[in-house]
Amino acid sequence: MGFKMGIVGLPNVGKSTLFNALTKTAAAQAANFPFCTIEPNVGDVAVPDARLDTLAGIAGSKQIIPTRMTFVDIAGLVKGASKGEGLGNQFLANIRETDAIAHVLRCFEDGDVTHVDGRVDPVADAETIETELMLADLESIEKRRANLVRKLKGNDKEAKEQDRLLAAAQDMLENGKPARLVEVDAEDRKMWNQLQLLTTKPVLYVCNVGEAEAAEGNDYSAKVAAMAAEQGNSHVIISAQIEEEISQLDDDEAAMFLDEMGLEEAGLDRLIRAGYELLHLETYFTVGPKEARAWTIRVGTQAPQAAGVIHGDFEKGFIRAETIAYDDYVACGGEAKARETGKLRAEGKGYVVQDGDVMHFLFNT
Repeated sequence: MGFKMGIVGLPNVGKSTLFNALTKTAAAQAANFPFCTIEPNVGDVAVPDARLDTLAGIAGSKQIIPTRMTFVDIAGLVKGASKGEGLGNQFLANIRETDAIAHVLRCFEDGDVTHVDGRVDPVADAETIETELMLADLESIEKRRANLVRKLKGNDKEAKEQDRLLAAAQDMLENGKPARLVEVDAEDRKMWNQLQLLTTKPVLYVCNVGEAEAAEGNDYSAKVAAMAAEQGNSHVIISAQIEEEISQLDDDEAAMFLDEMGLEEAGLDRLIRAGYELLHLETYFTVGPKEARAWTIRVGTQAPQAAGVIHGDFEKGFIRAETIAYDDYVACGGEAKARETGKLRAEGKGYVVQDGDVMHFLFNT
């Protein structure tokens, strides 16, 4: 299980440049005019994890299979998108299909790149997009509640529950706040998620800065950081231009380039890590001579459900999970010594998988 992140933002903020860099393709045309991206471009990228290479080296695995993350480059939104401006309805529909939103904000000055509003103000840009998403949600909620009237008159239980949640979201939105701020009980969570409201999506603000500011950011990105903290959202600083340059280099050249720029890691790594934290995701591994493979699960996932990520039969017939913590696997030099020294544990159905666990599942067919 990976996850799907929609890259959104106003035109000419660097969305397509970032998408090109992240997917190492030229699929999304980067051009200096609005709506150069008319259809959403989708790219799967491998999630870098040095632990996977280490495990494969110890086990002598013939193949290394990382988990994957999907980026969706969604065409530039503009003010009025909720009313269909700039093909807005189409783009808003694309956002509904994502797990999270990476909101790219222009945090750089460049007279050669036109801003749709003729000024650089990332906080105002963020508010513009948020407002359009909120307006789109309000319109959607009003339509849905109108369609529930007949069922409500018939005392339909599910319709009552849905209307109650929609009313809570509507109240929050009408007070100028996104629906993600609604407090939802655990028993309502499944139905709440099925509503697919745009403003319930977690948001990661991507501050696109100039090359010289990639390490520390600038005044613009500082304002975004303050806004994100106030909202309870996340932010990451990236220079899309640097990422595009790195994407054309081999690993050794990229490492040298990053060092010269004073950067410890590529923006892709920071973006994925921030995305994992945003969605409360973690990784476990399966390792053997044939392959070393990474699997993505949500934090708090129990062993049978983690097994189900590999195959549904693993979850249905789950018996136990032979588990070795990553550090123990490395310290022991593999499974054999981990078993000898008692570092390999037999875990049952109630075990909550930990990030980095090396696992082997036993199940009935």
